[in-house]
Amino acid sequence: MVSAQQGKDHRWFAALWNTISIPGERRFGRQIRQRLLGDLDGRVLEIGIGTGHSFAYYPVDADVIATEPDPHMLKRAQQRLAALGSPNIELRQASVEQLPFEDASFDHVVSTLVLCSVGDQSRALAEAHRVLKADGTLRFWEHIRNDKSRFWGRFQDLIRPLWSWLGGGCQINRRTQRAIEVRATRFAYSARPCGTSQIPTVSRQAGKYSSRNACVNRR
Repeated sequence: MVSAQQGKDHRWFAALWNTISIPGERRFGRQIRQRLLGDLDGRVLEIGIGTGHSFAYYPVDADVIATEPDPHMLKRAQQRLAALGSPNIELRQASVEQLPFEDASFDHVVSTLVLCSVGDQSRALAEAHRVLKADGTLRFWEHIRNDKSRFWGRFQDLIRPLWSWLGGGCQINRRTQRAIEVRATRFAYSARPCGTSQIPTVSRQAGKYSSRNACVNRR
């Protein structure tokens, strides 16, 4: 989880996130971000940028606006962006549940470890759909509940309150995959599991469909 809920003060989590995220970024985060972001072009919106782990993976010809609601995360993202010196990336403070952008104004929307922590996940997905162009893509990497294992699924349920308190509001047992599947008439996507088998994440690329007969494809 990298982005805090709008209106919450996660000062200490923001201060520690760059350090505690190092193992995950080294183990699989870098590979996932490169796969999700490496071929992007056009106008891109990243929601919940956190401290800016994704900045280094954007191609120079992508015109990126990165949003973050938490001021403490945003401050660290600004520092990272200044160090990288990437003129094609612009930072703004905004909530994914109320994006200050026009309809169909982005070629791509990116979400990495964000939908586990937003207050209203359905609203966030609706906003992502709203700002995407008809042929745009939604690219994301998210925590999901382990429904393949009764033990680990229940374990996630059990630790959720403590995990959320320690992790800046992350709801580790959210069925984010299912939340997107119910929007199959709006998004089509390919799934690729990643992370640990006990507490999984999933990374995907989703295309926005205008057809009523859009379907979900997996590989």
